[in-house]
Amino acid sequence: MFLEFTKMNGAGNDFVLVDNRAGSVQLTQAQIVRLCDRHRGVGADGAILLKPCVSGKADWAWDFYNSDGSTGEMCGNGARCFARFVQRQTQLDKDFTFETEAGIIRAQFQGDRVTVSLTAPTNLRIGDSVPLSSGPFTIHSINTGVPHAVLYVPDADRAMILQQGPEVRRHAHFGPRGTNVNFVQVTGPNEIRVRTFERGVEGETLACGTGVTASALISSRVHGFTSPVRVRVQGGDLLEVSFAEKQGAFVDVKLNGPADFVFTGKVEI
Repeated sequence: MFLEFTKMNGAGNDFVLVDNRAGSVQLTQAQIVRLCDRHRGVGADGAILLKPCVSGKADWAWDFYNSDGSTGEMCGNGARCFARFVQRQTQLDKDFTFETEAGIIRAQFQGDRVTVSLTAPTNLRIGDSVPLSSGPFTIHSINTGVPHAVLYVPDADRAMILQQGPEVRRHAHFGPRGTNVNFVQVTGPNEIRVRTFERGVEGETLACGTGVTASALISSRVHGFTSPVRVRVQGGDLLEVSFAEKQGAFVDVKLNGPADFVFTGKVEI
């Protein structure tokens, strides 16, 4: 079977996108893993399939898969790439909505940059002391469509991503499904740098949209940041998170950043 695909990246977080509006593509977990394999497949942090929205709650819907073949509820960088992919495939020239497991997402376009309106964050926890192998560590957490832990570090370049990332990701404190882990350095007023160990990828990615959002929102509580917050990711791109607060809760959360086409092709799966 040959599969037509488009390769895209959002701030270095890369994805394989497939138009499945006809419903003819049914991928197994093994096929998704092979598709995302950087040696034996196209190579990506995840795979996204465009499909009709059968619930009638949005214009479109997606099936989102991590590179290990597991399903993902939400992905901020993937959402921006998906939005531009839909725009190209359908020739839409206006904003639209699409349904994810985390809820309905609205996409707005500014040239090659996209703003996605995220679902309301949940499960905010500030200042938990979590025992790690190196000793207790202060960790904050929030769900921005998927769960995220935030650890502040003095220097992101020296953060122990591959040592502490897996430990926090699978820690009993974040059970049973674990969490994504963000190592955050404050670089200025309303400005941070973020490196993320992603659940499902099981390694560091060049960017994580929901992680960027989680880090920005928690920085507003821990460091008094105001909207918008500028976030530099490991891939070098600058993303922006805007938000408001209502009765102590975050509302109107938006993520803005690039979404770039890389190439199209066919691959045997």
